[in-house]
Amino acid sequence: MIEVRHLTKKYGPNTAVDDISFTVEKGRIYGFLGPNGAGKSTTMNIICGCLAATDGEVIVDGHDIYEEPLEARKRIGYLPEIPPLYNDMTPKEYLSFVGRAKKIPSAKLSEAVENVMTKTALHGVADRLIRNLSKGYRQRVGIAQAILGDPEIIILDEPTVGLDPMQIIEIRDLIRELGKDHTVILSSHVLPEISATCDYVIVIAHGKIVASDTMENLNRSFSETEVIKLEARAPLADVKEIVSTVRGIENVSFTETPSSVKCDVEVKSGSDIREDIFRAFSSAGIPLLRLESNSLSLEDIFIKLVNEEHMEFSSEDAENASEGAASSADGARSEEEYSPYYETAPKRSKKKNREETGEYSSLFGDGSGEKEDK
Repeated sequence: MIEVRHLTKKYGPNTAVDDISFTVEKGRIYGFLGPNGAGKSTTMNIICGCLAATDGEVIVDGHDIYEEPLEARKRIGYLPEIPPLYNDMTPKEYLSFVGRAKKIPSAKLSEAVENVMTKTALHGVADRLIRNLSKGYRQRVGIAQAILGDPEIIILDEPTVGLDPMQIIEIRDLIRELGKDHTVILSSHVLPEISATCDYVIVIAHGKIVASDTMENLNRSFSETEVIKLEARAPLADVKEIVSTVRGIENVSFTETPSSVKCDVEVKSGSDIREDIFRAFSSAGIPLLRLESNSLSLEDIFIKLVNEEHMEFSSEDAENASEGAASSADGARSEEEYSPYYETAPKRSKKKNREETGEYSSLFGDGSGEKEDK
């Protein structure tokens, strides 16, 4: 559905997005995860055609975002971090306005607005001014404008920021529901949000992609062993004897409590021996109170990835600083070498982009539906 190739975005001497490439396949919910300032929103804005890249390509369903912007953008519904709402309109008026901007035919507009209001549960506030709505309902209006016109791809940038716990749960449920009929890209730095809604994770740090895989594969990659936690109601000696008969155990530790014995059983990553453990205790007539696999959480993986990238980034900075100091000691640079333009001017893309043409793009895209009948 989306191919991002060698995408780079620079702001003067600062590189927000550094030569990243990834592919988004149809029918999945993708989590675009990274710390604040990692380049998430910049990447989302470029994919949607709202921001020009310094270099690289974005292909949406076979259409280049710069060569065929209308064809590419009409396949995308976008919710920015701050929803583009008009406070003096009601949700129904606003969605009708967005529908006309997307060129949804007049004969189909009312039905399309009713459909997205049903999906986002907005009928109860359809005639209230947007300025009087809660943050949760304002987010729902923003999501409704993104899915209006039934685009194939939904991109949501930090959709739960500032919401209370109940509103967060409601928005997560809505995202999962949207994932049944659309390809969804969810940009966030909130780890529980990604792990609760997404089945594929792309991690970005310092403008570079540091991981891209399913949660299951990330767990397998970053963990050499897994821990199975069990609790049995039996004497410690009996539990030790039963555990010793189970094959595939790398290491085991026991904790005795007044009413039970707890065990942490280490096995090789990808090896699931819970059934063998269950059968061993069942044959001995000893009840298991707990039996679960405890693999790495998304938080553990994220911290490990970001720390590794931070160390590499810091090393590069130190190396560049040393090289700069050595060059200064050799002699003064020429006027051209000192010029910020010569040092930071980006490599220009062969394709015309928004920066070159001076064009501006709409958050709503153009051509999300058929052309309106005259």
